[in-house]
Amino acid sequence: MKGNNQGKRPGRRNEARSASATRSRTAAGGRAAHANERTAPVQKNEEVVLDIIGLTHDGEGVGRVEGFTLFVQGALPGERVRALVLKVKKQYGYAKVLERLVNSPYRVEAEYPANYYGGCQLQHLAYTEQLRWKRQHVIDVLERIGKFRVEPVLEENGEQAQSEAAEVSGLNSNENGQAGSNDAAVEREDGASEMQMQAHPVKVLPTLGMEHPWRYRNKSQMPVGKNDRTGELIGGYFAKASHRIIDTDVSLIQHEANDEAMRTVKRIARKYGIEPYNEETHSGLLRHVIMRVGFRTNELMITLVTNGERIPHEADIVSELAEALPQLKSVCQNINTKRTNVIMGDKTRVLWGSEYITDYIGEIKFEISARSFYQVNPVQTEVLYEKAVEYAGLSGQETVIDAYCGIGTISLFLAQRAKRVLGVEIVEEAIADARRNAELNGITNAEFAVGAAEEVIPRWKEYGESPDVIVVDPPRKGCDQALLDTMLEMRPERIVYVSCNPSTLARDLRILADGGYSVVEVQPVDMFPHTPHVECCSLLVRKDK
Repeated sequence: MKGNNQGKRPGRRNEARSASATRSRTAAGGRAAHANERTAPVQKNEEVVLDIIGLTHDGEGVGRVEGFTLFVQGALPGERVRALVLKVKKQYGYAKVLERLVNSPYRVEAEYPANYYGGCQLQHLAYTEQLRWKRQHVIDVLERIGKFRVEPVLEENGEQAQSEAAEVSGLNSNENGQAGSNDAAVEREDGASEMQMQAHPVKVLPTLGMEHPWRYRNKSQMPVGKNDRTGELIGGYFAKASHRIIDTDVSLIQHEANDEAMRTVKRIARKYGIEPYNEETHSGLLRHVIMRVGFRTNELMITLVTNGERIPHEADIVSELAEALPQLKSVCQNINTKRTNVIMGDKTRVLWGSEYITDYIGEIKFEISARSFYQVNPVQTEVLYEKAVEYAGLSGQETVIDAYCGIGTISLFLAQRAKRVLGVEIVEEAIADARRNAELNGITNAEFAVGAAEEVIPRWKEYGESPDVIVVDPPRKGCDQALLDTMLEMRPERIVYVSCNPSTLARDLRILADGGYSVVEVQPVDMFPHTPHVECCSLLVRKDK
């Protein structure tokens, strides 16, 4: 939302009404005689003509029919489309494009066919425009959810940008009508509508993108199944909103080594008659294939996720994999015999080679096991972490707490410039990895503890720890309230908040701002090009500083 009109433009409703008058009536079963007998002005299977006025946080086009919102996958702002209504709910519905009558000037040819699989939802939008849209999305949620005043965003022509999709935030819900990662889920309970101004507006910097925004993922998790027609083992991606597997040999967001590894695994598995897993009958052996590659080292790990302990022809399969893939350093088996959508089970064993592969983020070396958490875009991870270190403002004399530290990626970056770093993570294996990675890099001023951040950090406070800086990088749900309260009680000079969810970021920043901190700057970083996701790094400074 920008300006006093909060993104609403005069005449849009009249334009929507005019457009709706041109729609063809193809709904089966006829229509009600009077509009007031309907809960929505459209019905399933009806064709409509829509002007697309914005994008949702999931990258779907937003159109209106007589004030009724329709979400249209693949449509872009500025386009006029003829669309088929697929589903109608009380306040909104879904439609698919039948024909584009007017194209967006930012539309580009997609690398994958429409609806190919659930990723790359923005591949049809020019990359520079993806970056602009992600910045605007961050601004929208800071204003609407966080109630912050944000420095105006100026377009190249000097005019103030408008956020057209902001009106429909909170409507883009999941099938249960609940806000799915979604902005409505994090609106403040007090229902405050007026912006609570701080002394200065928040500065949201242009999104940091990639010079080459393809082939950026170092990890690939591919489900395995059977071709319904031929019975042949296949592996690739789930089609959007389904568990139907699309057999895939190439993905342009994956490192080339992962593509080659998957092609090789499928060829060898077919040769030895390995039975693919069937989730309906809970039969078959091979469930998933997970590939990880070190961008700097080119070391490759393959993990076979199986519905059972024994792999027929195991020695021959491993031998052929090693022969076909010279960069292969590790072959592991993860055993998952549960009826679940969770990919990996609890037991992992090394079939061949090393337990780890190695890679670098900046100058820090990491050992990565089959179950280690490691950022999937190492190029942009370095960009993000350098910004976090910059915001921490370290001189070498500070004590820093890193909540949600994982395997110590941010902690070890901070430790190079801080006096002391304390990291906490609830996953025991991750803390073991963090300690090993600290030792691997000769870093002795980083300590790590196992536990929930909202429980461990208050204990540290009781023991007298008084950090100068706290860094948080929470999951999508944001920070636990107890952790936010503890940070406010500890009163570090600076808080650096790294977030993968702008909506929960905005909610938590408001709590911290109300507790005595100024939100100075937010830096969006494009960790996942061609998807709607955006990472942010935010700087907060204690107001009395």
